[in-house]
Amino acid sequence: MSKKIKAKVKLLLQGGAANPAPPVGSMLGQHQVNLMDFCKKFNAATASRKGETVPLVVTVYTDKSFDFVLKTPPVSELLRKKANIQLGAKNPGKETVGNIKWKDIEEIAKIKMPDLNATDIEGAKKIVAGSARSMGLAVVD
Repeated sequence: MSKKIKAKVKLLLQGGAANPAPPVGSMLGQHQVNLMDFCKKFNAATASRKGETVPLVVTVYTDKSFDFVLKTPPVSELLRKKANIQLGAKNPGKETVGNIKWKDIEEIAKIKMPDLNATDIEGAKKIVAGSARSMGLAVVD
């Protein structure tokens, strides 16, 4: 018999750098999760992803136990790394902050494919290209 789920919590944390302070403490503490246990498990699982933003979904059960699923990095972060920019445009559509090639878009789409709502790589490329344009990046050949 499976455990009864009490809550599902979505978080964005830095890889290998979780601590019981907010946002972890405030989001998981209200469900009586052992924060130090969560931080140790998360930091061990994301030791290879230090400095990277790691999205995750934490499932909290009624017996105060938990498990979590790590997701792929956000598209915006991957685009910023590929285009070598710090921030997106303040007025996307009116100004551009850089260029990105279709082969880079395809690489990002392959990385994000498990988390995107697309059935094939072409659909995933369109989603990533749209995110790039909304950040102020010009998609070039």
